[in-house]
Amino acid sequence: MRISRLCLPQPLQAGHTIAVNTDSAHYLRTVLRLKRGDALVVFNGEGGEYPAVLQVVNKDEVTVALGEHDPREAESTIHTHLGLGISRGERMDMAIQKAVELGVSAITPLFTERCVVQLDETRTAQRWHHWQRVARSACEQCGRNRVPDVRRPMKLADWLQEQDGLRLFLHPHGGKSLRELRAPDGTVCLLSGPEGGFSERERLDAMEAGFIPLRLGPRILRTETAALAALAAIQSVWGDLG
Repeated sequence: MRISRLCLPQPLQAGHTIAVNTDSAHYLRTVLRLKRGDALVVFNGEGGEYPAVLQVVNKDEVTVALGEHDPREAESTIHTHLGLGISRGERMDMAIQKAVELGVSAITPLFTERCVVQLDETRTAQRWHHWQRVARSACEQCGRNRVPDVRRPMKLADWLQEQDGLRLFLHPHGGKSLRELRAPDGTVCLLSGPEGGFSERERLDAMEAGFIPLRLGPRILRTETAALAALAAIQSVWGDLG
């Protein structure tokens, strides 16, 4: 039987009993229908995990008793930072969720010229927190104990100037393949566009910032597919897949 995993972003200590926050309590009690005495695994996103047992489960309170710390890790051997053009609703959620499953280390949502999503300051903050929750949930599902850093959305032009390491951006009509590139010594920084792709000006800006155009094959991939296909290929060639 599969044991449920729960991310609680708070200090954890072996032997302690802790109260579960309202949203997580609802999930354990109502969605998973767990009962007192059921086993689960708890982690806080900073590495390692704790076997745990539900102590109290009722409409007012849910508590778990933590066992000994298990230092198990499931992080990729390669550090990847994904700059992801903001797309609509479920497409963006899926891209973040699957990127976490594929071992991404950090994600920065990016405003680009052809971005179809318009967000004011309030909605930007709301979406940012939502995407952080998506990443935590993906870690619960896939067995990771360290939650990737989902950074505050920013403009592409500003983000380009802050990156280093091996810088790649997805280009459907040219560029190099992964097999033509030398294995990186540090971070792989991957840039993937929104539904409408990058403008010509953005492509030129990326190359001026040291980004190498990367092609994935002869077919044009949708925005939510392209980033994931690239991450999977990077992990297969240089990381821990396969």
